Amino acid sequence: MGILRTALYCRLSKDDMAQGDSESIKTQKAMLTQYAREHGFLVVETYVDDGWSGLNFDRPDFNRMLDDIEAGKIDVVITKDLSRLGRDHLKVGHFTEIYFPMKNVRYIAVNDCVDTANKNNDIAALKNVMNEFYSRDNSRKIRSSIRARAKAGLYRSSYAPFGYRKSSDNHNKLVVDEETAWIVRRIFELASAGMGAHKIASVFRDEKVPCPSWWQHTLKCYNKVVTGVANKI
Repeated sequence: MGILRTALYCRLSKDDMAQGDSESIKTQKAMLTQYAREHGFLVVETYVDDGWSGLNFDRPDFNRMLDDIEAGKIDVVITKDLSRLGRDHLKVGHFTEIYFPMKNVRYIAVNDCVDTANKNNDIAALKNVMNEFYSRDNSRKIRSSIRARAKAGLYRSSYAPFGYRKSSDNHNKLVVDEETAWIVRRIFELASAGMGAHKIASVFRDEKVPCPSWWQHTLKCYNKVVTGVANKI
């Protein structure tokens, strides 16, 4: 058997980040590189989809890897575990049981001890179902948490909108930022007088009213600004 041209595939989503550094892209790369070196695989490319859900198979680098497989550039695909390939058990099963064998590509999930070169991969089907359940269960919990916070009147965004700031004693509460609130009030005054966004922006330029980005980058005390309504200024 000649040298096997190997692709290392890494994926990380927001749900995976909650598990800590053990799932990080850096950790995945290091682990897969070491595994390939110890088993004599020639790594020709490392594919990384950072911030992509395992339920979504339309990922940039995943598709790039498939293109290289179609071009006959890859003999082996290695991931940390099955969940890195994806969390939809039907689609993962399609790739591991149909697509990869059809393309004569060997697939290895290191931590799950899955290797399509072997016949004893029965555990893979169960792990695929569990991976999908984990992802969907996490999504339900997150949506439920967001709804509960909204019903309780808690502010849920990471940044305060322009004209407000987060309360110093409660980050889920917004308070008026008097340093910038006058700009928002002025926008509404001009809008109520019949001016459109373009005209208001022209007036503000003439009056040299600071734009939101100026406040964001110039004032250290105002470093959490989202340019919402005033983004056109």
